[in-house]
Amino acid sequence: MTRANALFSSDERQQVTQAVVAAESNSSAEIMPVVAKSSGRYDRPEDIAGLWFGMLALCATWSVLPDPAADPNSWSGMTPAFQLSLLIVAILIGFLVGVLLASRLTWLRALFTPKAQAAAEVMSRARSLFFDRRVHHTSGGTGLLIYVSLFEHQAAVLADQVVLEKLGQPMLDEICEQLTTDLRSGTIPDAICKAIATAGEKLSAVLPRDNDDVNELPDALVVLD
Repeated sequence: MTRANALFSSDERQQVTQAVVAAESNSSAEIMPVVAKSSGRYDRPEDIAGLWFGMLALCATWSVLPDPAADPNSWSGMTPAFQLSLLIVAILIGFLVGVLLASRLTWLRALFTPKAQAAAEVMSRARSLFFDRRVHHTSGGTGLLIYVSLFEHQAAVLADQVVLEKLGQPMLDEICEQLTTDLRSGTIPDAICKAIATAGEKLSAVLPRDNDDVNELPDALVVLD
């Protein structure tokens, strides 16, 4: 999978930064956009891919082995013990090849990743970043995290208590749905900028910017590989 940092040019990063600055110019909220390559390690899907490849290798090896019952009077063929050893080796090689391919091929790992697991990983990572990046630690409790996870093709919008009280969860869900739709049909920077602009517009009505407002969080796009 392409590194997340490689997906954004310097102009696109600046575009997102300007969107945050514009959104925060009329609101006391602190908006942090984050894009991550993946939200989880997904070892289990890699193992499942390995098991499937191991079974395919077993079937392929079994199909080319000679049948001991074909000529019961001959002793020149492979012994059952030797054939069993070949089958075991084939399974192990197939398993290792499957794990390796799944670790390198995004589409293959995604094929064996349950949607429920992916959604749980995205939300867990978003919550972790919400605290680790100090979005939850603004003085007014006005932090807002806009999170996009590339491998899972999912997004999350999390807000601190004051924003949640002022906007309500349905509005945050609406912003997240808009972001997901725009990510599906357009470019990542444009989708993020549109979500930031929408959030800023909604927040300016319920959390107008104070004259002495201090910018507590960085405005730049955070990209995690």
